[in-house]
Amino acid sequence: MRIKANPALEQLLALLEARYALRVLWALKDGHPQTFRLLQDSVGKITPNTLNTRIKSLRAAGLIGHSGQGYVLTTLGADLLMRLVDLPAFSLTWSASQPAAATRPPKGAGQASETKPPAA
Repeated sequence: MRIKANPALEQLLALLEARYALRVLWALKDGHPQTFRLLQDSVGKITPNTLNTRIKSLRAAGLIGHSGQGYVLTTLGADLLMRLVDLPAFSLTWSASQPAAATRPPKGAGQASETKPPAA
């Protein structure tokens, strides 16, 4: 099935493809409310501006809410993460199936390549 054939899937993937969106959701998976600062620490290396933008979009989408004690997953957000629960196990299987060269940049990446003169 093409993504374009399913507008709902296209819309959901666009939301989740936003930088750090999945990490924000994943940080809330344990069900404990997290303050903005704690959520920022849980996600790691996210600027306050980016986190604020993600929170707004995820709240607008109905995936997270604020409980008064902090940010939490909504029922809909928890349902999404339940559907992604096998992702960590799959990531190990997928990573093991990848050639070693695929997990690191090629030698000399970012450097000028050496060219050999044409054979005479």
